[in-house]
Amino acid sequence: MSKYRALVFDFDGLLIDTESPIFRSWQELYESFGGRLELSSWAKNVVGTVANEQDHFEGLEAQLGHPVDRATLSPMRRQREMELVALQPLRPGVGGYLQDARRLGMKTGVASSSPCRWVMGHLERLGILPYFDLVLARDNVGKVKPDPEIFLSALAGLGVSPEQALAFEDSPTGVLAAKRAGMTCVAVPNVLTRLLPLDQADLCLDSMAEMPLADLLKMMEES
Repeated sequence: MSKYRALVFDFDGLLIDTESPIFRSWQELYESFGGRLELSSWAKNVVGTVANEQDHFEGLEAQLGHPVDRATLSPMRRQREMELVALQPLRPGVGGYLQDARRLGMKTGVASSSPCRWVMGHLERLGILPYFDLVLARDNVGKVKPDPEIFLSALAGLGVSPEQALAFEDSPTGVLAAKRAGMTCVAVPNVLTRLLPLDQADLCLDSMAEMPLADLLKMMEES
């Protein structure tokens, strides 16, 4: 029997790729004015942080050399983001991990820095909410990642110690929060976050489809 009794997952960028649609909506906006927004720059300056819409507009205006109608463009850009996010499926291997965790009698939780309404809405849309014993989001804590508070709260809610749980993250900020909570952390980056340093993670996978959960648990115990 594995020493690991629980799995705690980040949400955005890990369970579904919500980060690429945000980037794509801004990239489309920049391009509509003849500007450019590079993936490498976005990954370095935005992913894993609390993004500021005004900073993105300032970047566009700096390229153009004149102001834009932010009041009109902002809701249009947000609507495009929502359209793209609504098309996103579960990332590869996620469904299998959730099913295997249930089969193995493991507890599962979500620890996200996004608002609760956002997280719950997508978990329900994708039909995976019943797989989770606990869902914690920004609304439930005083400090977000890289502070470890949300992971410590998840551990308490699941009734396990840091040594008994595996954290799954896709960004350096999330990995740091998990390690600060004393947890073993597996990084599963997406197209954006794989451009960032994830060397603090105990293991990095291209996707959860790369390795069955049982094999992963065995590897982590033997390492």
